[in-house]
Amino acid sequence: MSDLDFYAHVATRCEVLGTGLGSSPDAWEAAVGPDYLDDPGKGLLRRDYGLVELFFSDAEGPLSCFGFSVQIHRLIHGLSVPASLTQPYGEFAPRVRFAELRAAILSLGRTVEPDDVSGDVHRYRVAESGARIFVISDLDPYGGGDHDVDDQEAHQAGDVWRVSVARAR
Repeated sequence: MSDLDFYAHVATRCEVLGTGLGSSPDAWEAAVGPDYLDDPGKGLLRRDYGLVELFFSDAEGPLSCFGFSVQIHRLIHGLSVPASLTQPYGEFAPRVRFAELRAAILSLGRTVEPDDVSGDVHRYRVAESGARIFVISDLDPYGGGDHDVDDQEAHQAGDVWRVSVARAR
């Protein structure tokens, strides 16, 4: 399996290593590992694994996950990926192109549709799961001209910024 398989799995199954929405912080720790940063608030908890960012609430009882994101954009800066993810999926590339992720999702028999394609970040939705994919469309939205479109070590239009999963509203 590859990092692209991981992203497609998250977008179509809304889970990471068998853990997803409604799971407790302890369940996420058992799945992803003990190396995280917690940012607690009143009745809320944000847990950051670097690549995976989780959001918990106690609004409906004990703390449970109501949303999470895979923050792909952070990888370009050399972010380390938890071993729990590199063991099954191998090394994670610093960037992923939306066209590749879309093709992987379509190959799984799912549908990717535009959700909001205005502005400098476009949003797409996996129809069957409700996951959202955020894609860079314009790295120079204010026209400053300081972005090098040939620099392969920088974000480019068409790169996936993140994949987000949340409870339906």
